[in-house]
Amino acid sequence: MAEISAAQVMELRKISGQGMMDCKRALAEADGDIDEALAILRKKGLATLEKRAGREASEGAVICKTDAEGKTAVLVTLCCETDFMANSDDFSTAAEAVGDYALACSADEGVETVLETSIDGKKFSEVLTEVVSKTGEKMEVGDYARFGTSGAGLIGTYVHFNSKVGAMVEIEADSEKTATQEVLKQTANDIAMHIVAIKPLALDRDGFDSATIEREKAIAREQVKNKPPQIIEKIVEGKMGKFYKETCLVEQAFVKDDSKSVAQVLAQAAKAAGGEAKIKRFERFEIG
Repeated sequence: MAEISAAQVMELRKISGQGMMDCKRALAEADGDIDEALAILRKKGLATLEKRAGREASEGAVICKTDAEGKTAVLVTLCCETDFMANSDDFSTAAEAVGDYALACSADEGVETVLETSIDGKKFSEVLTEVVSKTGEKMEVGDYARFGTSGAGLIGTYVHFNSKVGAMVEIEADSEKTATQEVLKQTANDIAMHIVAIKPLALDRDGFDSATIEREKAIAREQVKNKPPQIIEKIVEGKMGKFYKETCLVEQAFVKDDSKSVAQVLAQAAKAAGGEAKIKRFERFEIG
């Protein structure tokens, strides 16, 4: 067996980020071959992933990144088992990396898209395996969404200071000139903050399927079943109106000024920007 020098151990540690003893053992098993030792460390990480696959990863962070032009944004969650891990430097490094990989994806086809994306010849799945190998704790990409827009579109984003919840919203303006105005950009970000705080269930009334609507109506009817039959439907209609105002993004009272709805706030900002705008879609992710 080849003699393993301290310099070799330090070199492997620098490349892999693993502990000194893990590097020394891997080098000894690989008879001093750096590449083989890296493969051994990777196998260790994969084994740890498999061993801990059934454990719950309910901690972590929400990461949001936007490209330089502001026309593409991604929202992704990186999950782990403990809050201690979520606050570690190793996790922070992986979280920063997952944002870069998510932004480098060519499409939104689920978390596998992120895991299989390569940057400088290295897949994110390999990055994740290395961190798992080093920490011994399960980590996984939980959710992933990608918004891409062009021309008269813009994307607002917001991640809460605790990194546990974040949102992005796509706005369509009537012209590229309107979309580039600072007042509309700020409002888009404010609406993303509203989404984080108020948790809308749908963009508008059309966003609910018929089963959900019928269920809510049934609940409303049950609540007023002892009222005269001729007024029950009017009461149900009123309750449904309240339901929509509480759950539809465009109808919700704006979190920074509850005298206006989100739709009214956007219309006001668009007018100040010299045009009109509407919300196209939104996404909200939360850890835990």
